[in-house]
Amino acid sequence: MIVVVMGVSGAGKTTIGEALARELGWRFLDADEYHPARNVAKMAAGQPLEDHDREPWLDRLNSILRTEGDAVLACSALKEKYRRRLADGIKRLKWVYLKGDFELIDSRLGRRRHRYMPAALLRSQFEALEPPQRAIVVDVAGDVTSCVDFIKRSLP
Repeated sequence: MIVVVMGVSGAGKTTIGEALARELGWRFLDADEYHPARNVAKMAAGQPLEDHDREPWLDRLNSILRTEGDAVLACSALKEKYRRRLADGIKRLKWVYLKGDFELIDSRLGRRRHRYMPAALLRSQFEALEPPQRAIVVDVAGDVTSCVDFIKRSLP
């Protein structure tokens, strides 16, 4: 099974995704590691990505996921069309939506340094976000252990 831990920047995708993968004994993948250099430069300059910027990235991630057995992917996957592209051809995939309000996540971003994603882009991520219809919804106000335990209990 592929579990995609999704949400806006600062929601905890990497932290929770890594912890979940460790608990399950599965491989962890961070979608940020697969962005083309052009996308990284654009985000580092404070420019939000457009849909056409994401297409090659999503296709690459889908190709990788098709070769995986059990794995956890941390990926923003903000829009339904991105999620469809990621999931194409994958039989067993579960979405985990890390949900938090703008103030909470903004305060977290203020305390961290991402290598290319400035906190200034958070508003554009919330504006682009289309919450998934079928997902395990996790309130990220809780601690990492509680979030991971909830996800594990919710997986089929």
